[in-house]
Amino acid sequence: MVNLFKRLRKLQTILQTKVGTGAAIFPTLASASTEFPAVTRLHLTYAQKIDNGHGGARHFWRKCLPRLKYHNPGVSMSVKQTQDQSGPAALTLYFAGEKAGSAAIALANERKITDSLAPAAEAGEKSVVLDIRNYTYKQIWDRVQVMTNAKVVNPTGEDVAMQQKLDAIEKKSGPDRQRIQAIRQAKKDQERMLAMARGEVDKV
Repeated sequence: MVNLFKRLRKLQTILQTKVGTGAAIFPTLASASTEFPAVTRLHLTYAQKIDNGHGGARHFWRKCLPRLKYHNPGVSMSVKQTQDQSGPAALTLYFAGEKAGSAAIALANERKITDSLAPAAEAGEKSVVLDIRNYTYKQIWDRVQVMTNAKVVNPTGEDVAMQQKLDAIEKKSGPDRQRIQAIRQAKKDQERMLAMARGEVDKV
């Protein structure tokens, strides 16, 4: 039974990585256009605590980056977590070519910011920095999608069926856990009563 639960947890983790906010495919050199050049890499900088508007960046790291990496294994993704709550919450996108698309430039220019912790663009790359302070992770993702024209990966029928199966198991496991907990508690109570009874006998 333990092995079954371990397998189910692994399946849940895989499923959560495959689908959801951030599950999308970036333009590649083969599918790129002038407006949406290929994405070569990205870098995220944010502070460790969620204070001062860093919460969305932190959640983007936890929820979106694993999905982006899953669907874009060839795109390098780096993260720098700092102790400076007043420092930048920034997402740097790197594009192949000498210029980024107009949508990427426009969004980056809405709130101009620099990130000294992000790697410099290499030859043949153009980078833009997005200020993501005080945005939720979904708002950050919406901007990334507009800037890159990333194609969302929708769940397959198999994914939906697996999620429904896992939901049903999770729903059933709640009462099962309570029942097992009640059995264990009853056993502990019985052992405690026996110990108390032995103590009384010893006194006599």
